[in-house]
Amino acid sequence: MAAYINSVVVLLLFSAAALLPLIASGQGGFTVDLIHRDSPQSPLYDPTSTPSSRLRAAAARSRERAIYFGRAMRNATLAASDNFYSTVSPNDFEYLMSFYLGTPPTEVLAIADTGSDLIWVQCKPCDQCYTQTAPLFDPQASSTYKVVSCSAQTCSALPQSSCASGSQCEYNYGYGDGSLVDGFLSSETVGFHSTSGRPVQIPSTVFGCTHQSKGTFNKNGAGLVGLGGGQLSLVRQLGSVISNRFSYCLPSDQSSTTKKISVGGQGSVALNPAALANGQGNIIIDSGTTLTILDDNTLQSVSKKVATSVGLPQVSDPNKVFDLCFDVSGAGGNAKFPDITFHFSGDASVVLQQSNAFVESAKNTVCLAFVSNKGNGVSIFGNIAQQNFHIGYDLGAMQLTFAPTDCSNH
Repeated sequence: MAAYINSVVVLLLFSAAALLPLIASGQGGFTVDLIHRDSPQSPLYDPTSTPSSRLRAAAARSRERAIYFGRAMRNATLAASDNFYSTVSPNDFEYLMSFYLGTPPTEVLAIADTGSDLIWVQCKPCDQCYTQTAPLFDPQASSTYKVVSCSAQTCSALPQSSCASGSQCEYNYGYGDGSLVDGFLSSETVGFHSTSGRPVQIPSTVFGCTHQSKGTFNKNGAGLVGLGGGQLSLVRQLGSVISNRFSYCLPSDQSSTTKKISVGGQGSVALNPAALANGQGNIIIDSGTTLTILDDNTLQSVSKKVATSVGLPQVSDPNKVFDLCFDVSGAGGNAKFPDITFHFSGDASVVLQQSNAFVESAKNTVCLAFVSNKGNGVSIFGNIAQQNFHIGYDLGAMQLTFAPTDCSNH
């Protein structure tokens, strides 16, 4: 049964080998491939990395992500109708997204980011840009490319813009780590694969043609696809085509409000009541953060309940990431861990089974996959907790759904 959660602020970065089904009204749907950064199919794949090194790196990215979101919340006062522009680090992405741009179509691999709105790619000429592996997009080679004028409504939707020569809408878009992109707001045909086998083309999609960039961008990405809630995001631009809905499913390989968290049959623990924005919500559903991040008091209370529920010896985490770990060497592969339930507002409960809440940090060492935000940032429901749930977003109704499933079959 699906759990329904009303969400005022939804912030996430896609992160694992999965599909993003975008359901088109009455016409089936189309999908976008998302490639996990540690997958052998990813251009970022490092064959010399180990499970421990990947876990340590994921933990570091998770904490940095919480700090960035925390800064955004402190620096912004949101009304229900406001667009939200989160401060994110472009180098800390978890997914690359494949799509087509222009006529004839050019395949583009870019960061998929539901924490921001602007879609952009690096375009020719791009003399002051970070070096990318793929060829730059050439707007002059596309018959459907157009520049957006300064008087266009979409130009005013940018957080910062100016009027260049020829009344072209110029943007200067910044991120939390100081990275910047500068270029011209434009429109172009964007294409995706479809469930019917026929390509889906969306004409006149607004995007940024970047001609200057600096910062921590990775050479394997040609740009960024904003999937947030603002007017310029891909999801908002598709609007009625997808009935303002999209979903994703994360295989187990790698704003809403939580009332409380319960462990097994024990009593519940209340999450810190500090709200995200304007009194709405106290946790971010973020698929770009690997680990679940909680405030110190909540984490300590949950850890105590888990410790009393698990009849195994406790050990220190050799990676120094997690606070609560167990030695499972004597369990013969049959170690049992309690379900952990997040109780969201609206009487919606999401039950995390062992694979969602515990990870193998080292051989014979299994740890609770929750970490502290150390007083910085906010609480985040990470992507390990979201694995093997079909998670749907209805941006029209501002509703989030969780339905248990086997994502390896999607």
